[in-house]
Amino acid sequence: MKRLLLADLAETIKSNRIEKGITQEQLCKKTGINRNMIGRIERMDYIPTIPQLEKLAEVLDFDVDRLFVENNQSTVFTAFRGSKLSDEERAGAEHLMEMMLAARQQIMLRKALHHE
Repeated sequence: MKRLLLADLAETIKSNRIEKGITQEQLCKKTGINRNMIGRIERMDYIPTIPQLEKLAEVLDFDVDRLFVENNQSTVFTAFRGSKLSDEERAGAEHLMEMMLAARQQIMLRKALHHE
């Protein structure tokens, strides 16, 4: 399994968007991804789904594969990619990702409440 380099994803999306002269709002219209989500991706606060990632790569013209590395490198999140996943496995992976994001939000809220 490979891991997604979150910092590389954020930098690639932001730099390619700026290089092409596209605003976040324009990218929203071209990809169907909410503008706030695009901003969160660029700030490393949101991980796009595989279909969203593929749409971003199509519009911004970058290679998705270069954003994934083998397990032995330091990364943050795991991404499941490939057509060999069954519908049940895909649903499970999406549920797992939702749980991870919810846990992250809880940690951020706790830190904000405790001024950490």
